[in-house]
Parts: sequence; C-alpha cells; structure tokens
Amino acid sequence: MTLSNSIPRDPMVPFHGASGLVLPVLRPEAPMPAIPARWARRHVALALSFGICVLLPALLSGWYLWARAADQYASEAGFAVRREETGAAIEMLGGLAGLSGSSTRDTDILYEYLTSRRLVSELEADLGLSALWSKPGTALFRGETDPVFAFDAQGAQEDLHRYWVRRVQVSYDSHAGLIGLRVTAFAPGDAQIIAQAIVARATALINELSDVARADAIRDAAQALDAAEARLRLARSEVTAFRNRHQLVDPAVDLQTRAGLLGTLQAQQAEALIALDLLREATREGDPRLAQGARRVVVIEERIAAERAKLGLVGDGDAFASVVGRFEALMADRDFAERAYAAARSAYDLAQAEARRQSRYLAAWQQPTLPERAEHPRRGRLLALVAGFALVLWGMAVLSVYAALDRRG
Repeated sequence: MTLSNSIPRDPMVPFHGASGLVLPVLRPEAPMPAIPARWARRHVALALSFGICVLLPALLSGWYLWARAADQYASEAGFAVRREETGAAIEMLGGLAGLSGSSTRDTDILYEYLTSRRLVSELEADLGLSALWSKPGTALFRGETDPVFAFDAQGAQEDLHRYWVRRVQVSYDSHAGLIGLRVTAFAPGDAQIIAQAIVARATALINELSDVARADAIRDAAQALDAAEARLRLARSEVTAFRNRHQLVDPAVDLQTRAGLLGTLQAQQAEALIALDLLREATREGDPRLAQGARRVVVIEERIAAERAKLGLVGDGDAFASVVGRFEALMADRDFAERAYAAARSAYDLAQAEARRQSRYLAAWQQPTLPERAEHPRRGRLLALVAGFALVLWGMAVLSVYAALDRRG
C-alpha cells in the first residue's frame, strides 16, 4: 500500500496520480436521516370511507346471508300443450274443417296465464301463497321472517303478484312449444306443492280452452245446419209453388210428350197432303172428297200451330221451353241445398263427436320434483356481488374527490 492511498485527504486537495495528472478528490457527503411515515388526514378519511362503504356492507351482507336468510328449495316441472287432429274425418268436409281451428296458439295463451294475476289469485285462494312464502328465517332468528327474501304476509294482491316473478320462473321455447317451470319456496314440500298446483291450474285452463273451442264449433255447426235447412225448405217450397202454378209435375216429361204429339201431327199432315194431291189427280173438280181432304189438312195445320204455340215456337207467348228452364234451375237449387244440408249435418255430427273427446291436453315431460337440498340463496355469489358493487362505487367516489381536489390545487 502506498502512502497516497493511506493518508486521508481534503476533498479540495489535488491528488497527483501515477501518471502525473492532478485530479480533485471529492469527499462523499453523509446521508440524511430517514423521516418516519405519518398518516395524513386524507389517508385516514380514505381508510374510514373504505371501511364504511365497502367493508361494512360486505360484513353486514355476509352476516345476514349466513345468519338470518332462510334456505330456499327449488322444484322444477315441464310440460307442453298437445292437440289431437281429426285427420281424414275433417278432410272429407273440405272448407268446413276450419270450424275447429284456433287463431291463437294455445301455448302462448298458457305462457301468459302463468304470469298473470289471475293465477296468483287462484293459488292464493287454494294454497295461501302469502303464508307459504313468508316462512321464518334460520334457527338463529326463529320466529322472525326473512325481510329480504320472504314475502310480507300483510302485503296486498299487487305485492304478491310482483313477488311472484321472484319465486316462479317460466321459460318458453317457442319453436318446440315447451314450457319449463321453476318454483322456489322455503320448504321442500311447499315448493313441490306450489309447482303441482300451477300444473293443475294450467291443465284446467287447457280444458277450459278446449270447452270453449268445442262450444264454438258446435254453435257454428248448428248455425250452419239451421241455415242449410232453411235454404232447403225454401228451395222445396219454390219447386212446389212452380208445379202448382203451371199444373206440372215434371215439365221435362210433359215437354217430351208435347214434342212427340207435334211430331205425330206433322206426320199426319204429310199423309193428308199426299192423299189430297192423289185425290186431285184422280178426281174432278167439285168432288166432295176434295173438300173433305182439304178440311182435314186445315184441321191438322191448326192443331200443329196450337201445339207449336204451346211450345213457344210461335209468337211472343210464354214458351214452354222457358218454363222447363226455370223448373230445371229450381231443381238445381234444390239439389244444391240438399247437398249443403247433408254437409252441414255431417259437420254438426262431427262437432258433437269432437265435443265428446278431449282434443287438447297438457303433456308433462317432467312432473314437479321434490328438492332434497337448498339451492338458494347463493350466498357466496350474492356476497361477491355486494362487495364488488360497493368497491366499484367507493372507487368511483374516491376518484371523483381526488379529481376535484387536484382541480382546486
């Protein structure tokens, strides 16, 4: 070790290095002592706000969820509305088949019914929903209700209907026509009983819709039958009046008879003319047989003219062919009225047959289940939601306060 390295030097004294250069030597300054950290008022306010806004709600929520909130049990059910089609029996009636149709889907009506006040009122009268859903909380607070999750037994019907959506969840698959039902209550048996009552009421509604549809079909079929019967009576009375007015039973047959008579007269006229011509060639003028033959020809011609007049072939009189035409039109109307009456009668009989059987029914693909363990409330999830929501609100409030302070500074 050299002497220059062992002797302490003043920081401003030059130092001669080995190379002969003069270099200043700086003495390092002593480090300043550390200042102990102290809590500022803003730190205390921040900690207090965190405890009040985040920790306190989380602790109270956890205490309530695990100490007082009642267990909830869920019962599930599933069903679909099935409808039987009459098939070939209806197809034979053609357009009358639409009498048994429905413009609105039964499943849509049932879905709306499951969330209606009508169902809530009916189940309240049958089961006492307000009592079933206002059961007490856990054993720590026996005898006291759960004010958050339970229903207030003194609530009105409107309150019970609003509470209904918290306890009854209805899912509807519009494509498959399936309805799922999930009912929660504070006892396993209560959840199953409420689900069974809902299914029973849904079945009653479907039966009611079926009864209404059958009643409408029978009423429409009866009205159609009455109209067809009245039309048939009118057509038959018109045919009878026409026959009495023209003194004819069947104008077509009378027309054939008259046409045959006219043909016979025309044949006799031809024979008489031929005989008269032969007589004129064989006799002389003034022969009485000539006058007799001519008279016979005139009589036949008059008879032919009279028959032609009756047939409407001469003059502007009422042609017998027109009479036959009107009679045939009346007969066509009567035949159509008879066919319409037969169809209406068949539709009425079919509507009565449909009324004697159930065409709509509720097919349950899952009967109401009896739960074995409580699935609600989901305490961990609810506590996490409360704590997270409180933390977010607290963070937003703190950022807003700091931003306001920075703007003032």
